[in-house]
Amino acid sequence: MACSRRTTALVVVIAAYVLSFFHRFAPAGIATELAAAFHTSAASLGTLAATYFYVYTLMQLPTGILADTVGPRRIIVAGGFVAAAGSLLFALAPSLEVALAGRTLTGLGVSVTFIAMLKLFALWYDERRFASLVGLGMFVGNLGSVLAGTPLTALAQLTGWRGVFVATALASLAVAVLCWRLIEPEEPGTLKRFDRTVIFGGLATILRNRATWPAVLANFGIAGSFFAFAGLWATPYLMSVHGLTKLQASHHLSLYFLAFALGCLAIGALSDRLARRKAVLVPVAALYLACWVVCLTAGPLPQTLTFPLFALMGLASSSFSLTWACAKEVNLPALSGMSTALTNMGGFLGGALLQPLAGALIDRAWNGTVLDGVRIYAPEHFTAAIACLAGAAALGFLGACLVHETRARNRWQNPA
Repeated sequence: MACSRRTTALVVVIAAYVLSFFHRFAPAGIATELAAAFHTSAASLGTLAATYFYVYTLMQLPTGILADTVGPRRIIVAGGFVAAAGSLLFALAPSLEVALAGRTLTGLGVSVTFIAMLKLFALWYDERRFASLVGLGMFVGNLGSVLAGTPLTALAQLTGWRGVFVATALASLAVAVLCWRLIEPEEPGTLKRFDRTVIFGGLATILRNRATWPAVLANFGIAGSFFAFAGLWATPYLMSVHGLTKLQASHHLSLYFLAFALGCLAIGALSDRLARRKAVLVPVAALYLACWVVCLTAGPLPQTLTFPLFALMGLASSSFSLTWACAKEVNLPALSGMSTALTNMGGFLGGALLQPLAGALIDRAWNGTVLDGVRIYAPEHFTAAIACLAGAAALGFLGACLVHETRARNRWQNPA
């Protein structure tokens, strides 16, 4: 593939990743609209949002296997068509059950994008640039999460949230067609045959490798709490605990995502420049945990403090972006799809479990107040949920402390 075509293809793949980030965090920007449209409780709303994470989690290992066998091109294109169908179904859903089906299809479609992108990074570029490329991809991809904040709130007020997801379906179709045209049909470096013995043997090697699991735990705790909070509960938390309006809360959410995007770009570049993974991961994960301690213990804060807190929290959330490099570099290069998929599975499993759990804890503390058909929550109703998410962040920090320092080199290719 010519360099210019490869660059163009990578831009389109990252555009697909932008859409996946938008879908991931969109419920946070329209949480009150969804609750009103489907007359649902916090626990049910948490389940609706987390459906994306359930299917995303289940698809990670199959995606890794497919990325290592059939190659990234086919799975990105197929995923784009499925995501488009899911987005359209969600937009037109007359009931919560249909919305759940649409959200499930959307999660299924976009679940392949990130691992396919990582596989392309591993195939096309030097391993010493891997963390920087991941950071760049997540930085641009996070434009989707930024769009899920203030822009989504403003656009939903103009066109309705359903119109937004119809447009997203059309965008998914366009990106899928472009990926089919721009990515080479045969990618060198993938396993040439779908040999079950080779595949399951490779997967067993990754699972038996003790050095793989700290990265999975770090991703579970840090990414899982990030997805659960920023993906749904941040806006209700800011409105109920800190007394902000919905628009003010959406500004905080956009700042959070922007800081996260910048953090991904910076932490990947810093890690590659220093040729260190653990030495960068641990202090940033500690900062993330400290932000959760503030959320748990500080009580209502003025915006002069909530804005810096959310900016710092978003920046520190980016620590998990190093976990894929940590996992890839302690496993065979030919198995990079599966090793990064297993790590990614940790974060989405965390989101799938924590998002509805937080909702259930909020509902359990709720005192029964309803206004215009929508449940009203007080600051104390969020205490147990925030404590749960802080506990997950602590697990993530523990995983970060246990990862192996690879010095930005694959230990199988560079055993010394």
